[in-house]
Amino acid sequence: MLARFIVRALFAALGLWIATKLTPGVRANSLETLLIAAVLLGLVNAFIRPIVVLLTLPLTLVTLGLFLLVVNAAMILLVSAFLKGFQVHGFAAGVIAAVITGVTSWIGHLVVREGRRL
Repeated sequence: MLARFIVRALFAALGLWIATKLTPGVRANSLETLLIAAVLLGLVNAFIRPIVVLLTLPLTLVTLGLFLLVVNAAMILLVSAFLKGFQVHGFAAGVIAAVITGVTSWIGHLVVREGRRL
């Protein structure tokens, strides 16, 4: 279980690193900052995101799920508010970072799932 969390955090850190390279407005001071941001993002997604998703469920249904991009961007902006070495300037940068991190994390989920025994 801990190994899965570490692998997912590494893929999230990879996604955040790619976001810092491709997205103007997303910056990280160091590799350690990216790893800490990935762990914080995992914790925020585990504890805060389900509450936010539940509270915004009607809006998510009306937008056919597109509002989840806003929720994911808000979670990345929340992490940047808590971590000084990780900055996300603007909502658009947060949305782009959320898409990049989401795709990378999805690939990581497939990798972790592939290695699981039945």
